[in-house]
Amino acid sequence: MHLFLFDVDGTLVSARGAGRRAMGRALEAVYGVTGPIGSYDFRGKTDPQIVLDLMGSAGLPASLVEERLASFYDRYVQQLRDEIRRAGGVEVMPGVAELVRRLGERADAVLGLLTGNIEAGARIKLEPTGLLPHFRVGAYGSDEANRARLPALAARRAQALAGAPLSPERVVVIGDTPLDIACARAFGARAVSVATGGHRVEELAAHDPDFLFADFADVGAVLAALLDGRPGR
Repeated sequence: MHLFLFDVDGTLVSARGAGRRAMGRALEAVYGVTGPIGSYDFRGKTDPQIVLDLMGSAGLPASLVEERLASFYDRYVQQLRDEIRRAGGVEVMPGVAELVRRLGERADAVLGLLTGNIEAGARIKLEPTGLLPHFRVGAYGSDEANRARLPALAARRAQALAGAPLSPERVVVIGDTPLDIACARAFGARAVSVATGGHRVEELAAHDPDFLFADFADVGAVLAALLDGRPGR
């Protein structure tokens, strides 16, 4: 069995800024401030990390921020639905629909999500795309603020689902940021990078992923790299 763990934002879809706008509205409602949200780099961060960073920059104590996180998530989810609707939905990245479908058809593969989104946020972003049923397990920002701990959690859930052991070498983490590469390395998994989320190919290459693509439009080449280990860059 192989486990393929996909990031959401910038890898599977673009929410066209809906997440940032929804988070700003929810932060204002729950904490009374947004912090430096306009300049903050969301890429590769977990939702709780983003909230703690922004509210810390605004001078709020971590204890207060954590105490109100559940209320924040409730408000954020409401705002996220509204923002995605106003944006006209999400954009599926090139080649992703076919790639996910073909991997999902394989008896020797389990597809999962590994994302900094809270689970409810990830579902809201993916539900309109038809992709969500292909993902049988997941590890989310609502599970753990430290992204580096998410691959191990996803692997445990995949093992429980499949009833079979799963070594880190059989796990592939697929994402669009250097932090996706780092969390794969922390677990001992393979790292596949795609430059559809704002980081250029050259930036990602500097972090030495196992495979690197400008996008997933050439699905055959991506599958060859994922399944056979043939070079993707």
